Amino acid sequence: MEEKIYKMAERNMEELEEKIRGHRLKILKIALIILLAFLLVSAGLYMVYESKVYSQYQVLGSIEREDSPGTHFQEFNGNILKYSNDGAFYMDSGNRLIWNQTYEMQAPMVDICEGYLVISDQGGKQIYIMDTEGTSGQIKTNRPIQQVHVANQGTVAVLMGENGTGYIQLYDKAGTFLAEGELHTKNNGYPLDIAISNDGKKLAVTMLDLNEGTVKTTITFYNFGSVGQNEIDNIVSTYSYNDMVIPKVEFLTNDTIVGIGDSVLMIYEGSQKPEVKKEIKIKKEIRSVFYNEMYVGLVFNNEGQEQPYSIEVYNLKGKQVCAMELSMEYERIEFLKNNEICILGDQECGIYTLKGKKRFQYNFQKDIHKILSKGSGRKYIFLMSGSTETVRLK
Repeated sequence: MEEKIYKMAERNMEELEEKIRGHRLKILKIALIILLAFLLVSAGLYMVYESKVYSQYQVLGSIEREDSPGTHFQEFNGNILKYSNDGAFYMDSGNRLIWNQTYEMQAPMVDICEGYLVISDQGGKQIYIMDTEGTSGQIKTNRPIQQVHVANQGTVAVLMGENGTGYIQLYDKAGTFLAEGELHTKNNGYPLDIAISNDGKKLAVTMLDLNEGTVKTTITFYNFGSVGQNEIDNIVSTYSYNDMVIPKVEFLTNDTIVGIGDSVLMIYEGSQKPEVKKEIKIKKEIRSVFYNEMYVGLVFNNEGQEQPYSIEVYNLKGKQVCAMELSMEYERIEFLKNNEICILGDQECGIYTLKGKKRFQYNFQKDIHKILSKGSGRKYIFLMSGSTETVRLK
């Protein structure tokens, strides 16, 4: 009798466990169906979001602003740098002043790397080193300035020229002189551009040599760390290109450099001694170049074609990620913080995704100086003539 009761109890437990497994399986199937439906809806909404072209916007907030003639704008560490010939102002999006620096410059230039920026006078001799709290240091050069670049800890590289000779000087964030080198035109050519790595330890210089009726560009990489100390003049690698002009060189990251020429896009990579990673031949005439830490974009003239311009964007591996035609006449083109492509005329704006899809097109009633992305979504900051507007596309 006890054995029979035991078997019945055992059978009941098996039936109960089977029902529990069936119930759990049912719940799992329902959860998977809900998840699949959620993913399908999300994918659909994303496709709608990506394909929609906005032609209007809603002003969420507007601040009046007074600007002197010839004012320029840059984004710096999440806030706004406004500068002109007589000074610079660092403000938040509510137009509240963080710091200001007065000066007198004929042609002010700005270079930014993370938490530092430099303001220099092209053709003059003044340089101001700034961080998010104000002036970190000042430099008074003894030769006319051609270019100035800053690293993320405040190291400054200055390219100057005088009497046919180029000079490169390095300073720390306080403006203290560190080192100098000469670039003689007779021996090495004419300096076209310089670039400094984010950590301030590597320097790239592109030189144009016109000797004996031929054209040659040489890009030289210097390393001021322990590796470069074992090399002559700290030179760790050099590349020469015959019948080619490469007027632009830039560190996109600390270890990735691009050289942009009239017929080639070069990508170099290396933490100590940069080497050629990719060489991309260019067949069209370049009108503009724009880049950030992830991509480099080229705008070409389309002579004799219906669309006057075309755009190609490459990632740091040299793979083309975007190709699109452009009919809009523009003055400025750049990547926004969300990697969208922003194209500005005096009173016209176009924003495109990295897939070449138009996201926003608008003709304003007054000049538009700059657009800042507020991250994902449809929120932006429009720096208009006389006002700062926080907006949402609609």
